[in-house]
Amino acid sequence: MIQPFIDYLTFEKRYSEHTIRSYRDDLEAFWGFVGVEFGEMGVKEVTPAVVRTWLAALKDEGMSSRTVNRKISALRSFYTFQLRMGGVEQSPMTAIIAPKANKRLPVFVEQGDMAKLFEAVRFPDDWEGLTDRLILAILYHTGIRLSELVHLREGQADGGTGTFKVLGKGNKERVIPVSPVLMRMVEEYKRLKREELEGADMEFLLVGKKGRKLYPQYVYRAVKGYLAQVTTIDKKSPHVLRHTFATHLMNAGAELNSVKELLGHASLAATQVYTHNTIEKLKDIYKKAHPKA
Repeated sequence: MIQPFIDYLTFEKRYSEHTIRSYRDDLEAFWGFVGVEFGEMGVKEVTPAVVRTWLAALKDEGMSSRTVNRKISALRSFYTFQLRMGGVEQSPMTAIIAPKANKRLPVFVEQGDMAKLFEAVRFPDDWEGLTDRLILAILYHTGIRLSELVHLREGQADGGTGTFKVLGKGNKERVIPVSPVLMRMVEEYKRLKREELEGADMEFLLVGKKGRKLYPQYVYRAVKGYLAQVTTIDKKSPHVLRHTFATHLMNAGAELNSVKELLGHASLAATQVYTHNTIEKLKDIYKKAHPKA
C-alpha cells in the first residue's frame, strides 16, 4: 500500500533518505493505528472521521502541533498521490484542518561565540582535527545542509570562481560564493588528502582518517562536540550552523531574497523567519541602550 508512494518519492521526487524515512514512519504509524482501532481498511475506506480519531490520539499522547502537522502533511501527500494514480476518487484530507503551530525562532550561535570557535578552540593536530575544522567552517560560511555537506564533491568547490556548486533538495543546483580563506582551507585539505591518505576517496571532498566519505552521524557528533565548547544553547547541530549563517547575514543587513537563494529555499516564507531573529536582536539592543527603554 505504501511502497508505490515511497518509490515515487525516491525515484521521481528524489527526496532525501531522511525525508523518505520520515514519510514512511508516519504512514506506517497511521495504518498501524487504523488496523488496531478500526480493523483492516483500504485507502478508499478511510474517512475524515478516521483521520481525526488518529489526530486526537496523537494530541492525547502530548505530541506537539508542529509534529502533528508533519504527519498530516505526509498523509495528505500520500492521498494526493492516490488521486493521481486513480487509487481514490476523493481524499479524506480535504476536510482536515491542521492545528496552528507556535512559531519557533531558529536557534543560532552568537557571532562572538563563532569567532571564539575558530580563534580560541584548539583542534587536534591530526586528520580528524583538520576535517572537523573544515566541516565547521563550511557549514558556517555557506549555510549548506548536512546532506549537502556529506555529498559535496571536490569538483563542486571551484577555486577559480571562489564558489561552491551545491546540489540541494529536488536536485536543484545553487551557487554559493565563499571567502578566499575558506577556499584556501579547502585547497590545502585536498592537497593533504593526496599526500597523507593513500587510496582516499577523491570524488567526495570530506573523508575520514581511513579515506572514506564521511557519514552524517560523524558530522553531527563533531559539530555538537565543538559547539559545546563555545555556547550553552540547548540545540547544537549542523542545522543550527545553517540558522547561524542566515541570521548573521540578516543581522549584517543582507537582502532577504539573497539569503533565500543562498539557502536554497523554494519560497521567501521559509526565509522570513530569520527576520524575526533580527527584530529580536534590535529589541534587545534597544532595551540595553535606550535610556527610556
